[in-house]
This record gives sequence, structure tokens and C-alpha cells, in this order.
Amino acid sequence: MKWLRSGLRRDICVVVASEGAPTAQRCKAAVESRYDDRIDPKTFYGALDALTDTGHLRKTVDGLHDRYELTAAGERALRDHYEWVDGALADDGAE
Repeated sequence: MKWLRSGLRRDICVVVASEGAPTAQRCKAAVESRYDDRIDPKTFYGALDALTDTGHLRKTVDGLHDRYELTAAGERALRDHYEWVDGALADDGAE
């Protein structure tokens, strides 16, 4: 899936799934905390826009803040990715 070409996009979806409907700023802070590094705002907001454009996230306006929610498509993509990783780890590297 195209959206998984970016680990940042995947990780944004994970944060949104775990926090409900965070603001963009809260989501950025959570991802930066996970990476232990600052993310360029253009890169971060570009990833949010891409996820919204592809239907993985839904953006709503709450006063002055944009909030993001995971869509059914976003949840499916995360679950598919989880199953892939889980399967790889369950194989213990055996080929």
C-alpha cells in the first residue's frame, strides 16, 4: 500500500488510533516524542494532508484546532501492517 511507504504516515495513524481524535499539534508532539527528534512542520503536515487525501484519516475542525480521526480504511491498513509484522516475528526469521 502506498501509504506505508512512509513510516511517518504509519506512525501518525498509530498515534491517532491510540489517542482518539488528537489535534494536529498533539499528534506531532506524540510522534516527535516517539522519535526523540523534531519533525519538520512541512513534512509532518504534508503527511497529514496525504493521509486525509487518501482516506486514512478524517479531519474535523474544533474551534481553532484541526482534529484527526482514523477512518475504517486507516484502521484496516494498520491492522494489515500489524498482521504482516506479527507474522514476520512469529516466523522467528526462519525461511
